[in-house]
Amino acid sequence: MRTLYVSDLDGTLLRSDETTSSYTNDVINFLTRRGMLFSYATARSLITAKKVTGGICAHIPLIVYNGAFIFDNATEEILAARYFDATAIDLLDDLHSAGVYPIVYAYIDGKEKFSFIPHACTPGMTTFLNSRKGDIRTHAVANFDDLKRGDIFYITCIDEPQKLEPLYEKYRNSYHCVYQRDVYSHEQWLEFMPKKTSKSHAILHLKELLGCDRLVVFGDGKNDLDMFDIADECYAVENAVDELKERATAVIGSNDEDGVAHWLEARFEASEQEF
Repeated sequence: MRTLYVSDLDGTLLRSDETTSSYTNDVINFLTRRGMLFSYATARSLITAKKVTGGICAHIPLIVYNGAFIFDNATEEILAARYFDATAIDLLDDLHSAGVYPIVYAYIDGKEKFSFIPHACTPGMTTFLNSRKGDIRTHAVANFDDLKRGDIFYITCIDEPQKLEPLYEKYRNSYHCVYQRDVYSHEQWLEFMPKKTSKSHAILHLKELLGCDRLVVFGDGKNDLDMFDIADECYAVENAVDELKERATAVIGSNDEDGVAHWLEARFEASEQEF
């Protein structure tokens, strides 16, 4: 029986300083060399995900942008992708009418970009963009219409809850929406993806690609709920939101205590033949 292990990154596999510890790196690298199938599913892009997991050498495909893409870890080839249809333009126009200026992720002329209007950035957006200085995807634009260019796959809004919550309620059934506070900045985020974009859809695709029979997942936030729903076993780190803990098979050590790595190491010792 082949088991696929999938972890969220921020708040789960990553410590509060946005790094994986040497212990976590060593455990995962050791176990994957022994045959464990380990991947991660994250809201991050491939670029920033690989940057913060540089010490991990697992080479199976990776799930990024909350399931919008599955990338080959070695070649960075897109194995699966989900883009918005034409309704994204109407969504962007509605955000504009509400005074919300998003960061829009799209492939423009074959290159991945995140577009934003500099003079319209909220403090939360500025904090986020400052953390991405030097990123080759950075694409400042002059006006709102320029945000509509390319094949759009992800829309991020960072603003006040009183502006974002009504939009979440309006569109939560039309798109895959994630409405939560950022684990690091504590700013309010609202993220829009095509309806069938999710960690769970991407994980099931990856599970099929790898020929796995079982799924074990780890997470901390509301955007991990859907992957908990499809897993045979699901583990919430101690710092997870209560809603996730309530659905978990069990609660394990926190992200700052290397909870995922400790669980994997213990499971490996208990049932090495599984891998």
